[in-house]
Amino acid sequence: MLIKLARILPNRHTACRLSVSALLATSALPALAESDAAPIAPDGFEECKLRLQEKAIAAGVSAQTAQEVMTGVKHIDRVIELDRKQPEFTTTFADYLNRRVNDDRVTKGRELIKEHRELLARVTEATGVPAAYLVSFWGLETNFGSYFGKMSVPDSLTTLACDTRRSSFFTEQLIAALRIIDEGAIPADQMEGSWAGAMGHVQFMPTVFLKHAVDADGDGRRDLWHSLPDAMMSAGRFLQSMNWDGDYRWGREVVLPENFDYSLADGRKLSLTEWRELGITDAFGKPLAREDIKAALIVPAGHRGPAFLAYHNFKVIMGWNRSEFYAIAVGHLADRIAGAGVLQNPPPTNTPALSRDTIMELQSALNKRGYDAGKPDGILGPATRSAIRKYQHDSGLIADGYPGQELLDGLQIKTS
Repeated sequence: MLIKLARILPNRHTACRLSVSALLATSALPALAESDAAPIAPDGFEECKLRLQEKAIAAGVSAQTAQEVMTGVKHIDRVIELDRKQPEFTTTFADYLNRRVNDDRVTKGRELIKEHRELLARVTEATGVPAAYLVSFWGLETNFGSYFGKMSVPDSLTTLACDTRRSSFFTEQLIAALRIIDEGAIPADQMEGSWAGAMGHVQFMPTVFLKHAVDADGDGRRDLWHSLPDAMMSAGRFLQSMNWDGDYRWGREVVLPENFDYSLADGRKLSLTEWRELGITDAFGKPLAREDIKAALIVPAGHRGPAFLAYHNFKVIMGWNRSEFYAIAVGHLADRIAGAGVLQNPPPTNTPALSRDTIMELQSALNKRGYDAGKPDGILGPATRSAIRKYQHDSGLIADGYPGQELLDGLQIKTS
């Protein structure tokens, strides 16, 4: 059987605890800011390289490593394009989840748990993170190690550090990458990853690598590219550092009663007992346990989609990646790998994705009517969802904070 998986499977006799953000994958990077700054000129890039080299040496990187690596780095125009690229349309929850949690990935995850049973058991024993979660992160980050990214990390980070948008952040990441090279973890010409510098099986950013990566196989190097023991133990240690609770799960799918007050899905945390008293049941209609464990209600696709109670570990997952969709995908994939079935109420697939322009128009319309959605940026963030919820409540709509067609019609916003 799977390693210590009973902890994360639904059990009506025990409460299943759950539930951001450290810098790990590209989606955990600081929010993008619009910029019209022109790409740096070749002469300016060479000058920037020298400044970064001096900063790295001042930060403790050996002069030899700093000079050898920085002399050879190249500007990558494609990295700047990717950094500044904004998607034309948002991704619906259904599209996001179905792309990341599917039968093939579940089957592969179960096979890998069996194949690496002893290793994963050691990681679970050391960190408290169950095997299914470790494999779930692995699956979502690199499709179980099948693709780490092909960009030169020193080239990418130097390119971004010499850009004007987030120079200080990527300078810190570059110096961390140089320290990783300096300690002998990997040669500079083999340090490959994503365009933003995320690396290895679990896509650690360099600063996260320095703080949380470990040498689990005892070969004297922290190698997250070629050593699965190093990668899995490092992932477990990172989650442990964010106070992962090994006795409980991430959260669970639930069923809401008719005429439920969706304004409660605003991030507030109530005990399972309190949610039970409000009429919420588990996904199969059974009463929730009477427990004091705190949980927040999440309805990522609005009132027509699935509902989840998110416990403490959900917040931990969002420390890895600030996306709520990502955190649900990690939890659901872990459940599936552990033997659970599909969602009882899958997200609707006929909901159109909204364009950034439509969302900006929505934000402007809400602001104009006195509902503070923040500066129109085309992103459905917490402020926008809060404004939507308040408008829905005042307009007699279901206040789920979701930009459905009724909301758009009420604000006279056309989607086509």
